[in-house]
Parts: sequence; structure tokens; C-alpha cells
Amino acid sequence: MSEPDQVVLQLLREELVTWSRRGYERGLVAGVSGNNSLRVPGTDLILIKATGRCQGDMDLSDTVLMTLDGEVLDPGRRPSKEWRWHAALYRARPDTGAVVHLHPPHVVAFAVADEPLPLVHTAARGHLQKIGYVELLPAGSPELAEAVARVYADPDVRAVVLREHGSITIGPDLRTAYFRTEYLEDCAKVASLAAAIRGTAPAKIPLADDTDPMAEVR
Repeated sequence: MSEPDQVVLQLLREELVTWSRRGYERGLVAGVSGNNSLRVPGTDLILIKATGRCQGDMDLSDTVLMTLDGEVLDPGRRPSKEWRWHAALYRARPDTGAVVHLHPPHVVAFAVADEPLPLVHTAARGHLQKIGYVELLPAGSPELAEAVARVYADPDVRAVVLREHGSITIGPDLRTAYFRTEYLEDCAKVASLAAAIRGTAPAKIPLADDTDPMAEVR
């Protein structure tokens, strides 16, 4: 495994801070919850948010460099307790360059109600393709890591809803992974509004036949 270029590593830390702050500022996570990460290109290393830190006021010292086996390479820093499923996900999906884990309120409402979230508009279908679901398991546990990796073994899954917890979105880079969370939250919000207008459950909203769901992203 090659050593990461320090200039590149600095830029990646800055990127992690920038997108983490955006999620907090847009109301997609509260308090010290949530944790984002990215893969250091050309290595088996990741950068992840430090434990107990608020994404809204993150700085470079709140990023932790570590291996997929859990070895921390930034002395004195502790990674998020959720690092196990981040690592498992990167192993399950070598195409993944970044992971975003937030608690978008409309998405979490579906997770609490135990209702499937339909892809109700073209942007969601194009950008998310398929949503996976994981039952409630202890945060940071090996069981949760195994469940997340199992769902993401499906190459069509780009977003996962965690029961009574939050969401996970992935992408080739942090920008893409983050925006997929925004599309997921927007989809949940629109589905809730459309269901209220129709007076039905979100899963029963009548949708048009989308003959080219990827048209939005081409």
C-alpha cells in the first residue's frame, strides 16, 4: 500500500469538512450525529469524522485517517463508532469513493413509520436508482456492519435507509454521495406531500410509467 500524498490528504480533509458542514447547515443532521467518510485514492485508507464532533463546526482536526482494519493513523484522534460499517461498505463496493451518513428528517420519518420510500420523481429515480433497507441494529456494532455490506452488495443500491436511525448514500466522490442524500430527502418530502394530497399511503401513490428512468442523469 502506497503512502498518501500529504498535499492530497490535506485537500481531502478540507473536502470532508466542507461537505459535512453543508449537511448540518441544511438541517440533515442534528447535534453530533452522522458521520461521513471518503477513500484516499490509491490506498486502503479512509478519512472519517472523529467521534463526538458536530458536523456543523468541524475543522481539519475532526478528521481521522485510518485503515479499513480499524488502525488509526492520526495519533490522539478517535474515529466515529460507525467506522466498521464504513469499512465493510468500501470492501463490498470497490467502486465507492465516499460515504455520507446523515439523519434527514423526512427520510427518518419513513424509517420510523417502517414504510418503504417510493422513488416518486425523475430526479430520485435517476440519481438513486434503488433504495435498500436495514433493520434496527446497535450503532457501531459488527452486526450493523454486516447488514450494511450485505445490502450494498447489490450494485444497483445507492442509498440505504436504516430503521429508526438515518440514511447512507454512496458515490464515486463525496460531492456525489452528499447530493444523493439531498435527493433522498427531497424524495421523502415530496412523497409525504403527495400522499397527503391523495389521502393515501406513500407506497400507494399512482405514478406514471417512466420508460427511461436514467434520462435525468444522462
